[in-house]
Amino acid sequence: MNLKQQLLAIHLTQGIGMTTEARIIGAINDNLLPIIYPWPLDLILQITNHSYHDSIRATYVHALQRASNFKAHYITYYDQIYPQRLREIFEPPLVLFYEGQLAALNLPSLSVVGTRSATAYGLKSLRQLLPPVIQSGAAIVSGLAQGIDVMAHQITFATSGVPIAVIGTGTDIAYPKRNASLQKQIGQQGLIISEYAPGVGPQRSHFPARNRIIAGLSSATLVIEAKIKSGSLITANIALQNNREVLSVPGSIFSEESQGTNELLSLGAKLVTKPQDIIESIQILDII
Repeated sequence: MNLKQQLLAIHLTQGIGMTTEARIIGAINDNLLPIIYPWPLDLILQITNHSYHDSIRATYVHALQRASNFKAHYITYYDQIYPQRLREIFEPPLVLFYEGQLAALNLPSLSVVGTRSATAYGLKSLRQLLPPVIQSGAAIVSGLAQGIDVMAHQITFATSGVPIAVIGTGTDIAYPKRNASLQKQIGQQGLIISEYAPGVGPQRSHFPARNRIIAGLSSATLVIEAKIKSGSLITANIALQNNREVLSVPGSIFSEESQGTNELLSLGAKLVTKPQDIIESIQILDII
């Protein structure tokens, strides 16, 4: 067993979550864990201050066996291809499963989020703003949800760009099912990534966790149409917490789908009315 398989086994162990995985990263960086694998479970729990449960031991033993013969594609925090931008966020993912072209992670990128109930205005805004950004060489990161996410991926394909979809299920599961064809296309021509192993279905908690990866992968996050209480605003807030720029497209004061984006502007998000507003933000932050 090597470090990559050891980290996968930890990630596959039920009862070990993001906080403990972040502590493991810190322990490795501080040379508190041996370079002989596998690590004893007791040592892992002691170093991470994780409480012991009998069930964890059984799942850890099973995870070690599974990791030794794992066939699906994955990378870990310590692989060279793992994006530096993602290493910098709070509680970075220890393991990412993927389908597609990992080279997409080396591209400058823009994260695009918005409402699932997108209007004609949202679609028109995407068609106006995204193509020049894509043509400048930026990949487009989104969550493959209905509405703005799907539109962003479709426009990326139409502009011969590189889509990166961050999903809340295993890479072999499409959610919602109507996105199966688009997800397959992204896996063939772009990149699908997920914290969740193949076979894992959607759960409510997966999507807020996924949002930190969407925000973390890019130097800037663009919000196009969002309600006051929405996952898009959660993603924008995560981006701000990780020192990334938040860009917002203004909307009608009479539209519920624009209340969130307008509020972001009132709180200091960058106003976006033309593609150059986005391109400048990506370039400035990537240079820094």
